Amino acid sequence: MQDIFNLMPSRDGVSWNSLISGYAVHGSVTEAVGTYSMMLRDGSVNLNRITFSTLLMLSSSKGQVNLGRAIHGHIQKFGFKACVFVGSSLVDMYSKIGPVHEAVKAFNEIPQRERDSISWTTMITGFVQNGLDRDALNLFQEMRLAGMVIDQYTFGSVLTACGGLKLLEEGKQVHAFIIRKDYKDNVFVGSALLDMYCKCRNVQYAEAVFRRMRHRNVVSWTAMLVGYGQNGFSEEAIKIFSDMQKNAIEPDDFTLGSVISSCANLASLEEGAQFHAQALMSGLISFITVSNALITLYGKCGSVEYCNQLFDEMVFRDEVSWTALISGYAQFGNADKTITLFEKMLAQGLRPDSVTFIGVLSACSRAGLVERGYRYFESMSRDHGILPIHDHYTCMIDLLSRAGRIKEAQDFIHKMPFPPDAVGWATLLSSCRVHSNLEVGKWAAESLLDLEPTNPAGYILLSSIYAAKGKWNTVAQLRRGMREKGLRKDPGCSWIKFKNKLYIFSADDFSSPFYDQIYAELEKLNEKMIQMGYVPDASSVLHDVEELEKIKMLGHHSERLAIAFGLIFIPRHCPIRVVKNLRVCRDCHNATKYISKITQREILVRDAVRFHLFKDGACSCGDFW
Repeated sequence: MQDIFNLMPSRDGVSWNSLISGYAVHGSVTEAVGTYSMMLRDGSVNLNRITFSTLLMLSSSKGQVNLGRAIHGHIQKFGFKACVFVGSSLVDMYSKIGPVHEAVKAFNEIPQRERDSISWTTMITGFVQNGLDRDALNLFQEMRLAGMVIDQYTFGSVLTACGGLKLLEEGKQVHAFIIRKDYKDNVFVGSALLDMYCKCRNVQYAEAVFRRMRHRNVVSWTAMLVGYGQNGFSEEAIKIFSDMQKNAIEPDDFTLGSVISSCANLASLEEGAQFHAQALMSGLISFITVSNALITLYGKCGSVEYCNQLFDEMVFRDEVSWTALISGYAQFGNADKTITLFEKMLAQGLRPDSVTFIGVLSACSRAGLVERGYRYFESMSRDHGILPIHDHYTCMIDLLSRAGRIKEAQDFIHKMPFPPDAVGWATLLSSCRVHSNLEVGKWAAESLLDLEPTNPAGYILLSSIYAAKGKWNTVAQLRRGMREKGLRKDPGCSWIKFKNKLYIFSADDFSSPFYDQIYAELEKLNEKMIQMGYVPDASSVLHDVEELEKIKMLGHHSERLAIAFGLIFIPRHCPIRVVKNLRVCRDCHNATKYISKITQREILVRDAVRFHLFKDGACSCGDFW
């Protein structure tokens, strides 16, 4: 390219720009800038809008804002300041790599009469890219008043702003405007509409848009899939991925990573492993989005050895990769490994984010490392510029109260910049139940009920504290209060997968066609457990009945029925994986230790709080259940 250029007897703006563009396409900054300097020495007469636009795009793509500023200076020097084409390129460059206020300044320097739809849309998009969604919407209103033509890219950015602010009504108004402008069948706009409705937590509207789309591409299918996942409809996300493939749409790395994330949310190892195989066969495993999703999947399913293997095989790892592995170990309370990984991450110069610290703090909590947890918490803002949010404060409440330092947890709450959320109060209340602290427990329960009057957790956890102290009249009063307010405890249930079918159990469940085998298995296990020293802990039974009746009720909890089913049907070489919608009670936790010892089976139970890995009579949670 350079050789041909050198042989040219005369050169004009087209030839100079062609050479600059060639270097820019290949990201060759030094060569492109050198050619531009030669062009200037040849005379400024050949400069035109393409010259500056190309150099600004190169500056943007390579993240070189100082080069962009230098080009900006030349634009002003050579009289291209009023050119709307160049002005739009300046706005785009500053929006992507420079302070956004410089993009606004560049936009304002474009003469009002010469601004076109591209310059308006570029500035709106710049606001969205910098998280200034409200400014984007305000500028959109100005654009409409100015009578500008609005295209698919304008609508795409405006819908993104509505979704970012969760402004459903404003999003509906934009949707109506889209219909009037006859963009309803545009696949780009349709995908943006899907995304907006999902971010506004209105999946029904998103589904309606998706069904009415005449043309769908991988972006629109992915938008619907991600929307399902973001709103807790993980099973629907997996189903729509299957539908997408039936429609011969090939997934990209983002689509595959998203469906794997949905499998992780369901702790569905079987389906997740199938997508892992698909990633290997398609070559998408090489994309970091897919590898990170797989690490998260195996971590949430309790297979930390696979997490490690995937992590070690990655050619490139980012902060998300490290955080996924750290969180995987943290879920099992493996504080040593979690902390070691965290320190290695810092040593490699990577920046932890708020999710990383949630993993580290929760690991410290489960291992009882109070002082170390305090140090990490204080380092968040001091060393990393991360302001703690509710989740981090809840980890600290858990750290202190789980260790029995209830008064310190109470003092910590008084010093917080904002009150705990419902999870924070419930965490304190749960620890008060374990440590029989009625005084702080009442305070936590009242605070929880003030915050969420319709949340039954406050009544239930406070009832358990009174029940443990034998105050059944007070328990009856609390239950009466729940009934008067129409509140009900969510029924506990556990489920297990076998041959791609889900088997769901509730306490004292006789609905299964295998109930006779299941109860016989539990009876046999119970006899062996008692011989090994198992003593039932009836403190979690909130009923004023005889002790023998309490023990019988404990033995038929949903997780035990699911475990018994697994022992009967799951092959010995496979771990038994059970999911429960509520927290595993103390007695079932202890009993499962015995079961793992007796059967020599690996049992993983994922409850509403954490993962429990039972093996050889021990649990990953240790003594800090």
